[in-house]
Amino acid sequence: MTEAQAPAATLAVLVYSDDRTAREDVLRGLGRRPAPELPALRYLECATLPAVLKHMDAGGVDLAILDGEAAPAGGMGVCRQLKDEIYSCPPILVLTGRPQDAWLATWSRADGVVPRPIDPMVLADTTAALLRQRLAGLPVR
Repeated sequence: MTEAQAPAATLAVLVYSDDRTAREDVLRGLGRRPAPELPALRYLECATLPAVLKHMDAGGVDLAILDGEAAPAGGMGVCRQLKDEIYSCPPILVLTGRPQDAWLATWSRADGVVPRPIDPMVLADTTAALLRQRLAGLPVR
């Protein structure tokens, strides 16, 4: 296996919410790794849109998890902006306020959607699927 094919030591997961409790729910729900065959996760917690843009512009993010209910910049609008502005944008998972908001996440071009209250199993399964596609070099959409 060449260095380019070697699996990553960790996967960078950006977690955006203005609510510290929401960020903690995601970190607790995913833990160190969402599936045993995946590398460990390294979290980049962001409470503001400028912090999200800084990390995403720098590259190296393997998955972004955005709170659709964040204020003043909601995760769905941020998702659409990132998909428009970042070439080869990493997969984005949006947390919605309720299951009925999944259609809004589709508008935002989110690659995955998890409603609140967060079910840790659904969050881990959705995250693992997106990360597997990312690692395989497959398009997530």
